[in-house]
Amino acid sequence: RSLLHFLLCFVLGFLIGFTPFSMENFSTNLASKPQGFAVELKSIPTNAEQDFSQVGNRGRTIETIEMERTKSMGLEVQQEKEAEVLDVPGKKIDPFVGLSPVKILDFVPRKLLIVVTPTYNRAFQAFYLNRLAHTLKLVPPPLLWIVVEMPAQTMETAELLRKTGVMYRHLVCEKNVTDIKDRGTHQRNTALAHIEQHQLDGIVYFADDDNVYTLELFEQLRKIRRFGTWPVGMLQHNKSNAILEGPVCNGSQVIGWHTNENSKRLCRFHVNNSGFAFNSTILWDPQKWGRPTSELIRQSDTDKDGLQDTKFIEQLVADEREMEGLAHGCSKAMVWHLHLEASMITYPSRWTVENNLEAIVPLKKHK
Repeated sequence: RSLLHFLLCFVLGFLIGFTPFSMENFSTNLASKPQGFAVELKSIPTNAEQDFSQVGNRGRTIETIEMERTKSMGLEVQQEKEAEVLDVPGKKIDPFVGLSPVKILDFVPRKLLIVVTPTYNRAFQAFYLNRLAHTLKLVPPPLLWIVVEMPAQTMETAELLRKTGVMYRHLVCEKNVTDIKDRGTHQRNTALAHIEQHQLDGIVYFADDDNVYTLELFEQLRKIRRFGTWPVGMLQHNKSNAILEGPVCNGSQVIGWHTNENSKRLCRFHVNNSGFAFNSTILWDPQKWGRPTSELIRQSDTDKDGLQDTKFIEQLVADEREMEGLAHGCSKAMVWHLHLEASMITYPSRWTVENNLEAIVPLKKHK
């Protein structure tokens, strides 16, 4: 019997020796802290207070993140509900109501206006160019001002253009002045070649520098699809009467022409040079407009006086059905040609006076 007791004690001691002490510590902790909590079964580090504070901070951080996620998800769900368009008969619901701060921009790009101006050195050149520049500066962009001189650029014109604040291109027509009949025709052809070469897409308008233009004209130009026309007001050379020349329209449809000059009654189209504008793609994209040939569209100085404009227009359109009458049924004159040119007056070189003017009325000397 003593041997049996010895064996039992030996086995119990052997089993107790293999029992882990962590379980004893864990049971002791459970006994000392009976409150319930959920933790993973891991060994507790030595610095327990510091680690538990870190765990608490991490818990609060996780809780904050979860709350933010919940709020953001709720906001997205709310926005999705507000953005839904319900198929309710007779009732339209704006899908953008309640969405903040989203601003819907209704932007329609404007057509490019390509304004072609031939100019030359004369008494009123600076006055004319400055007046036209101030008008163009008030036109909403985009606008390109093509100014053509011949036979070379002048420093005065280049300096004036730089100060206008208008986007411009300063071109030169290199034709010999003595070999041409109409200077302006070749200058416009230089601009047309430039537009065709660079395939500028916009509305081309020949704006001579000595005309007077309203801002409404440039608003109307952007309505042109292919070819637009309107009446032009003019003073007769004796400056005693004002006359109108241009189309007669029924709405935007051209149904006839009005002219006061007998020499132009045989013209196909009774249009002044500043009384029409056209889409630039006619010059470099003939297939778009169904043109049968791809010949260059240019003005000619070999035509008789008064026929240059109508011959040029015949290259752009076949008849009045391809034209658009502007200016409220062609009822308003948006351009005026006043014949104010002073061709016999000479202007000093570089637009400056070299010597001081003579004082006709001297200042009185104060005693």
